[in-house]
Amino acid sequence: MTNTTQSVRESYDRIAEAYAHRYVNELEHKPLDRELLDRFAAEANKRRGEVCEVGCGPGHIARYLRDKGTEITGLDLSPKMVEQARKLNPDILFRVGDMMALDFEDDKLAGIVAFYAIVNIPQTSLPNVFGEMLRVMRPGAKLLICFHIGDEVVHPDELFDQPISMDFFFFQPLAITTLLEKAGFVIEDIVERGPYSSDVEYQSRRAYIFAKKPESQP
Repeated sequence: MTNTTQSVRESYDRIAEAYAHRYVNELEHKPLDRELLDRFAAEANKRRGEVCEVGCGPGHIARYLRDKGTEITGLDLSPKMVEQARKLNPDILFRVGDMMALDFEDDKLAGIVAFYAIVNIPQTSLPNVFGEMLRVMRPGAKLLICFHIGDEVVHPDELFDQPISMDFFFFQPLAITTLLEKAGFVIEDIVERGPYSSDVEYQSRRAYIFAKKPESQP
């Protein structure tokens, strides 16, 4: 594990309880997010099989998908965040893991959902992340990934009154779709939205990308 990865893990461990309390019910206030998750669930459920939420945090996205009938598990870098997810969702399997080296065999998953999972990963490291995602997904499996739109890097000194040391990266949709295509994904749809109100979320534009692993690899 790199020093940067360790720093991200330790930062999320420190804020895990407060983070879970803040975000566990956020989907109630995000109608477009629910609509897009419904779409993902409908497509993933047709294929049957395990879907993984990468960067699951306290597990509220996994909870929503489980309630839609998806066979979902969750993975997060932070052990304390995984503890929160397990406590809040005892019927869902969560485990500690690193998306830079996913602990799944090739062609295993029926889908991956990654809500802001790449927010702490520099763009230079994303080819490895997307390559790992492609490797562990079945041919035809779907990916739903979302992120903040922009070019900035935000480095707050604290979050939820706790000291942290990690960068938050914003990305342009074209840059992410290009990297996904280079990894081998087929882009199916791109959705952008402005921010919900400031009491719901950080005031940034968001992008959601639907992609899939081709049915057969060349």
